[in-house]
Amino acid sequence: MASRNIVKIGSATLRKKSKPVLSFDEDLGALLDDMKNTMIERRGVGISAVQVGILRRAIVIELDEEEDEFLEIINPEIIKTRGSVVASEGCLSVPGFYCDIERPKYVKIKAFDRHGKPFEFEAKDYIARCVCHEIDHLNGVLFVDYTDEGKAYKKEQGVE
Repeated sequence: MASRNIVKIGSATLRKKSKPVLSFDEDLGALLDDMKNTMIERRGVGISAVQVGILRRAIVIELDEEEDEFLEIINPEIIKTRGSVVASEGCLSVPGFYCDIERPKYVKIKAFDRHGKPFEFEAKDYIARCVCHEIDHLNGVLFVDYTDEGKAYKKEQGVE
């Protein structure tokens, strides 16, 4: 597993919509492994392929640090949400900035694993927040886009 560079706010790459994964092969497995390693090294809890410069719909989320449990999500689609909660968020691509964001309290997605096997996944609270945050990345959306505080930060940094 290699570590990759994180694409930072201000890069046009982060604003592009990622394309579906079509090949569930060794290259995808290597990408997912590299994403996981990169996320762990940078002490993140979620990462999307676009954050390492690859415009594909792939995500890795840490489910349990103590159990070394991770969720790999390929071509995710949100099929249900419920409730809402406001909590602080940060991002590997926006280092050092945090702000409160409203997200669903519960989310259900359908996706594929690294081998192309379809599955559904339900998450609540913190993991639901992570799933939504990372899916936003796949659509070219950053958490700083949602609040006045985030918009002020972007202006202050001279980025879109």
